Amino acid sequence: MGIPQSPRSAQVIDLEAMRQRQLARRRLVRLSPELDNLEMVYRLASDADTLYGMPLLAWGLQEDGEVVGLVPWMEALTPCHRLDDAEHGHFIGYRDPETEELFEEAPEHKVLELEHAAAYFDYEETDETTLIQQLPETQGTHALCMDESDAPWQLKQVFGWRLYSDGTVEALLADERLIETTPILPGDPCLYPGHSRHRVVYFFQRQIANRIRHEDPTTLEALALMVMPGSGDVDTPSD
Repeated sequence: MGIPQSPRSAQVIDLEAMRQRQLARRRLVRLSPELDNLEMVYRLASDADTLYGMPLLAWGLQEDGEVVGLVPWMEALTPCHRLDDAEHGHFIGYRDPETEELFEEAPEHKVLELEHAAAYFDYEETDETTLIQQLPETQGTHALCMDESDAPWQLKQVFGWRLYSDGTVEALLADERLIETTPILPGDPCLYPGHSRHRVVYFFQRQIANRIRHEDPTTLEALALMVMPGSGDVDTPSD
């Protein structure tokens, strides 16, 4: 017996177009700094019984309406729930260190704040990528930058973050030759987006950056394995 024919005509599904639409719905449209010391909690496969905490830098509203915590992680300001790597970290949830409460979703006050701000700052879409928002850096984050494969690393302080209309977020670094006033603030002419000038940008918390600056052997070895797989050596970064 033959298989009955469906009355519907066959449809070709463009998987790449579908993937791009899903990615577009996850693009960030608004940021809010985290100022109450809430943390991201994650686990490493090498130490599955231990939970680690990392301060949240900000919260982000995605185009699909979801609000996500953000941390400077590897090469980007990354939504916490996208951390799913056995070696570097698997996201568990958020934590309030004051109450020790562990929760999976963004707190309601941040959701309301971002939704109202996005509604108020309702920018018209343009063909060109435009600057939407700037945030100050509040945690002492540093960036390890490299231009060419044979060029020395540069360890630079992050002074702020820029959100663009295409959803990308760029770290603001300082060109030391252009510094005229201190302290350096977002909007100063000496600042530039990191990836506009450097081929590679890795982010580190302040305490790790200080270990790199002081040439801690264990930290430099771990750095070599992370940013240059297969290499056991790393040049001392320049400031």
